[in-house]
Amino acid sequence: MNPFFAMSLLFGLTFGQTASLCAPSEYTIHVEKRECAYCLAINTTICAGFCMTRDSNGKKLLLKSALSQNVCTYKEMLYQTALIPGCPHHTIPYYSYPVAVSCKCGKCNTDYSDCVHGKLRTNFCTKPQKLCNM
Repeated sequence: MNPFFAMSLLFGLTFGQTASLCAPSEYTIHVEKRECAYCLAINTTICAGFCMTRDSNGKKLLLKSALSQNVCTYKEMLYQTALIPGCPHHTIPYYSYPVAVSCKCGKCNTDYSDCVHGKLRTNFCTKPQKLCNM
């Protein structure tokens, strides 16, 4: 076996968690309210990517702490607010959304993340669309 390949493999296995592919990624959110005339397409960043994790097939043999499943989650984020156009005066026309500044591999925090992989929902508009670049 090539010594360079062997060292690269060993380095990758040892430091795989720190070199994971978890980073801020561009994402478009489509927001609409029933009362408003337009759908707003917001360009933002979310945390996405691959994190090293442990195989839980041997869960009867392992301690519960060894079964952690790391996800790509927010390390640092901020919130921005957008104005949804075409809303009547009695409707609050603002929408606040998270912007990922930096990401990390770690346990999912239910305070600000949806940690359950549910059914796939489509992200689209049913009304005329306005683009918001923040």
